[in-house]
Amino acid sequence: MTQELIQTFMMKNGECFDTCQLSQVQQMLSEADDSKSSLILGQSFQNPTFILVIAIVFGWERFFLDDIAMAILKIVTCYGCGIWWLIDVFSAKKRATDYNFKKLTEVLMYCK
Repeated sequence: MTQELIQTFMMKNGECFDTCQLSQVQQMLSEADDSKSSLILGQSFQNPTFILVIAIVFGWERFFLDDIAMAILKIVTCYGCGIWWLIDVFSAKKRATDYNFKKLTEVLMYCK
C-alpha cells in the first residue's frame, strides 16, 4: 500500500491498536497489495474505550469481540458471581486491541 493509504488507515483506526503494535501494523500494511486497499480500509475495528465502557456498564463486551460462548456462560453464571466482570473490566481494552490486530492480520492474509 502507498504511504497515503497507510496514513489514512492509521488516522482512522490508530486508536484501535495498542501502541506497541502500531509499527508492526504499518509494516504489514506497507507489504499489502494496493489493489486490496479498499478491502483493508473498509474494515471496521472495535474501539477499546467503547469496549471498556460496555464491560463496565453491561458486561457484554465479549459479544462485541466474537467470544459468544464465553459471553453466554458468563451471563448464565451471573458474571461468575462478579469475579468475571471484575477481570473483564481490567482486561477489556487489551482484549479489544488484540482482537483488532488479529482481525487485521486475517484480512491481510486473505489479501495475499
